[in-house]
Amino acid sequence: MKHYLVTASEMQKIDQETIETFGLPGIVLMENAGRSAVQYFLSQYSHIVQKRIGILAGSGNNGGDGFVMARYLNDTNADLIVYLFTNHEKLKGDARFNFNLMQQLNVPVVEIPDESALNAAISSLETRNIFIDALLGTGLRSEVRGRYKKIIEWVNGSLHPVFAVDIPSGLHADKGRVCGTCIRADATITFGHQKIGHVIGEKYCGRFQLSDIGIPTHITESVSPSHYLLTPKNLSLDFYNRPSDAHKGTTGHILVIGGSAGKTGACAMTSQAAMRIGCGRVTLGIGRSLNAILENLLLEVMTLPLTEEYNNNVLGPFAYEQILKASKDKTCIAIGPGMGAEYNTKSLIQKMVQEIPIPMVMDADALNCLAGSTEIFHKAKATHILTPHPGEMARLTGLSTREILSDRLTFARFFAQSHKVILILKGDKTIIAFPDGHIALNATGNPGMATGGMGDVLTGIIAGIIAQGMSPEKAVETAVFIHGYAADRLARQMGHIGFVASDVINALPSTLKFFSQTVMTDSSQGEGTIEK
Repeated sequence: MKHYLVTASEMQKIDQETIETFGLPGIVLMENAGRSAVQYFLSQYSHIVQKRIGILAGSGNNGGDGFVMARYLNDTNADLIVYLFTNHEKLKGDARFNFNLMQQLNVPVVEIPDESALNAAISSLETRNIFIDALLGTGLRSEVRGRYKKIIEWVNGSLHPVFAVDIPSGLHADKGRVCGTCIRADATITFGHQKIGHVIGEKYCGRFQLSDIGIPTHITESVSPSHYLLTPKNLSLDFYNRPSDAHKGTTGHILVIGGSAGKTGACAMTSQAAMRIGCGRVTLGIGRSLNAILENLLLEVMTLPLTEEYNNNVLGPFAYEQILKASKDKTCIAIGPGMGAEYNTKSLIQKMVQEIPIPMVMDADALNCLAGSTEIFHKAKATHILTPHPGEMARLTGLSTREILSDRLTFARFFAQSHKVILILKGDKTIIAFPDGHIALNATGNPGMATGGMGDVLTGIIAGIIAQGMSPEKAVETAVFIHGYAADRLARQMGHIGFVASDVINALPSTLKFFSQTVMTDSSQGEGTIEK
């Protein structure tokens, strides 16, 4: 099964189906959740008898999990106080049931139904030196206000350790954004399935644990969550295990189109990345005036001198027939790195999209050339893979970068579905959006990749894997994961900044070997071992 990432509504539906059709009562699910939370809590914080615990409990099921934790922690003789952010008479259902059980153990409770009660409770809160956040849970949709905002800011300012139950209060479960303010947890446990917000809002969660509370696999599959996390278990390295009679004619041939004066390095790195990921042959189509530079730079890559436009030595419609002829025996085209965005270049790229029936990986200037003309994808004759960063995505959509960053998932999904393309929105937790509406999130990679050329390398990896026979859908998942994984290994070896795109290229063969021998072996018994 995929490592699903669920929305709050999907998780609610999974819980409901487990209760109503499978017959596992909600009170049992809450008991399992609270008990596993206590186990993880005790594993994270030693000498618990020396701690003074404050449990911040809301009025819903998240608070109910906190009440279960209070019962079990009370059995350890821990010094604890429950701060209930409502009147206990207003509690309902399983939360009310567990509150009543907790009361039988005489666990101290301070009720905080309003801000004046919170002000009065500050002196008590100041006696606590570790907090359990069971306030708001995954149902939050609006900005945090009132006493909830005040207590979150107070706890963050206290600098005491915080353990979050299900999700840090204030973090949007579906989008990973902060709803005004948010608990900064040292550790977080969630139940059943990881939420999207845990991945995108990782920095607010701290150490993380996913707990199985008894939800059957078939119920999750019936709900069919639309998001998942890339893990080794779900990737394919079929191209790495070649038959003994393989030769360069059977391991793929791609065509790279790119480069312009001052930007020849971009298409060179794309070409080299494709070779390093195992592509048998790479031909680089480059403007005739730049061909000598690339021939001297690239030993293994073949070059194709392309006719340039008369007036400015850029690629344009004059090169189309050469490109069309050269594409006949290719399995994939990578286009855009360092290409420039002149008017004639835009005409060339638009013609290629509409007329050449080969999968294309489009990056950098190829994307900039399509700004305002994305409707041409409806005329495309093959799968197109777009790899924008947020700025390029803003130009493609006519929105601002700020708008794109405010809801990357929604914009990526909408564009992929409406244009029938595979869209890779690069950044922290890169998003892969597919035409059918499904989204994969990638957790490999690190801030050391914030340097020129990394996107060119990814373009080459994707094209190189497609060329070796993998479907575009599987290729993008594998390429994005390996790209970030190679950089993670470099960060461990060289330091977290200072490695460059060519270092990632050179690290690809050893990363593939390590990935194949170590991680994929581990994944046969679980989800694989990812060391960041």
